[in-house]
Amino acid sequence: MELELGSEDHALLQRLEEELWQEETRFDVPYMERIIAADFFEFGRSGRVYNRIEILYVPKQPIDAVIPLPNFQARLLTAGVALVTHNSHVIVDGIVEKGRRSSIWSRMAAGWTLRFHQGTPYEDDVI
Repeated sequence: MELELGSEDHALLQRLEEELWQEETRFDVPYMERIIAADFFEFGRSGRVYNRIEILYVPKQPIDAVIPLPNFQARLLTAGVALVTHNSHVIVDGIVEKGRRSSIWSRMAAGWTLRFHQGTPYEDDVI
C-alpha cells in the first residue's frame, strides 16, 4: 500500500518548515513550544547535537534565508509521520551557507509536530 501526503498537508508542512527560517516565528518561544516535540533533537549543520531547550532558547539573530525553500519535498513514511527534505541557502556575513535538510514531523491531535531535524553542509558539484 502506497502512502500519499495530501496537498493540504504538503502545503502546511512547507509553511511550517519555512517558518523555522523566519525571525518572527523562529524566535517566538510560545509558537515554537507548540510545534517542537518534547523529545525533539537535531544534528546541526555543524555536526553538533541540539536538544529541544537549546533550539527553543537560541538568542534572537537575523536570518537571511532563501524562501521558498529550494528542492522542498514531503512524503509520508507511515500514517501520521512525514519526512521533509529541502536545501537551505542562508547568507551569513556575506557568504552563502548551503545545507541539505531533513525533518521528521508527526501528526498529533494539535497538528504537525517536529520530532527530528538534520542539516548537512554541501557545495555545488564542480565537474
